Amino acid sequence: MTARAAALTGTGGSAPAEAVAPLIRGIAVLRELTEANGTLSLSGLERATGLARSTVDRITTTLARMGYVRFDGRDVHLSPRLMELGNAYLSALRLPALLSPHADALADELDESVSLAVADQDGIRFIHQATRRRAMSLSFRIGDLLPAERTAPGPLFATEWTTADWQRWRDRRAADPRDLSFTAVPPRTHRPDARDDGTFVSRTEEASANGWSLDDQLIEPGLVAISVPVRSPGSDGRTACVASVVSHTSRHTAHTLRTALLPRLRFTVEAMERELRDTPPPEPGPPPSDLALWTGASKQQLGREFIESLARGLTVLTAFGEGRPELTLTEVARATGLARATARRALITYGHLGLVAPAGRTFALTPRVLSLGFPPLSRTTLPEIAQPHLADLTSRIHESTSLAVLSESGEEIQYTARATTARVMSVNITVGTRLPAHATAPGRVLLADTREEGTLASVRSQGYALVDEELEEGLRSIAVPIRDRSGRVVAALNTALHASRRTPRECVTDLLPELTATATRIQTDFHTAARFTHVAAS
Repeated sequence: MTARAAALTGTGGSAPAEAVAPLIRGIAVLRELTEANGTLSLSGLERATGLARSTVDRITTTLARMGYVRFDGRDVHLSPRLMELGNAYLSALRLPALLSPHADALADELDESVSLAVADQDGIRFIHQATRRRAMSLSFRIGDLLPAERTAPGPLFATEWTTADWQRWRDRRAADPRDLSFTAVPPRTHRPDARDDGTFVSRTEEASANGWSLDDQLIEPGLVAISVPVRSPGSDGRTACVASVVSHTSRHTAHTLRTALLPRLRFTVEAMERELRDTPPPEPGPPPSDLALWTGASKQQLGREFIESLARGLTVLTAFGEGRPELTLTEVARATGLARATARRALITYGHLGLVAPAGRTFALTPRVLSLGFPPLSRTTLPEIAQPHLADLTSRIHESTSLAVLSESGEEIQYTARATTARVMSVNITVGTRLPAHATAPGRVLLADTREEGTLASVRSQGYALVDEELEEGLRSIAVPIRDRSGRVVAALNTALHASRRTPRECVTDLLPELTATATRIQTDFHTAARFTHVAAS
């Protein structure tokens, strides 16, 4: 394994004897894909990780079987289902679910970006972003890691550092003086010296005295931010997370952030702290089921190409979640169906990698779990989620397929994704094409979710729309809905073909089951991606 891969996995020191080597290698592959913004070739992964090509092939085949990556030729892409690992951490943390509505409301009120961040050793990691759409806007993503000393939240977290924490920070600064390991921020143009270290110490002392902290263009010119800690309920009052308002110097200086926006930020933080204090813990949700049986069946089917120890190790992370923030070894084994010895070795491995923290007899996920694909996947859109599913559907039914949404007026549909098949005679639709909603199958599926009309009521009850030569002579189309996590129809999946190729009845008997199955797969990925992030429908 290369030095870079070792740094990414936290394996600079020797791994414990009981650590699971295939799991360490699998995490290295996922982190290299994350650092490459979600896509690398197989040969690129080989070079980046220092692993043998055969090992990379087996790891990516296993990850593809789990739905965590997909292949496109020789390229490997992260898939939205991988976000279930980060979702496990975020749902166990509870902070995004409880505090993001307050952050979003403040962003709307101030018309500025608002973020929530937690500490990750000597860095900070974002767990929520409420951004403003501007030509000059915030580009950080949920899961991005930033060096503490170049941020507004950093000094607030540093007020609670131990002597060992400060030494780890100094060691990191010496080993990576230009912050090259923090890919979410521009590299430093100069090496830090003792004055820089002293500046961060002074900022930390000021943050402790003031109860707030500023970032005056430390990340890059023009970016300013102000932060206030959100305290945990209880006697210790430790910082649960930090809320920040982020702006640009064309709108605010560091001084006006403090004078004009700090009072509103503090008011919101007080509401956040009340939310944490007054909301009772949730009942534990259902843990994953039959994961051990699934990995065993996959091993039987794929043989040597499926690394069962990697798959079983990754399932351990999904044992945590809402109402299950801390678990004992026995509880992890019970939730996953794994033997205690298998679960124990996985937890030891994750402790070595910094993904799990032990606390007495229990274990908890750390923010570092978000480094497994979450940043690049957190900006995915519904068309991007749907595209590989459309391609797979087209290859099975040998007809072109599309994804469409309603226009803002509600009178037209707009195609947002498309997969075509090679035919002499084909339906000429491209991404961006608009058609009257009432005359198309996807339009009727979309309209049926909100309008009470005779034809639309039938579409709503049967779960699909079939339009037979109404838009154009010889054109037949069938569509099914794509629903968000609340059940609202946000898009339609359809295929259109010449009437000579299938009768209306054959469209229902042959194509509808394939469309429905594909819609379910798209929805599964969509719901996973949208649990803690905003997924644009177009």
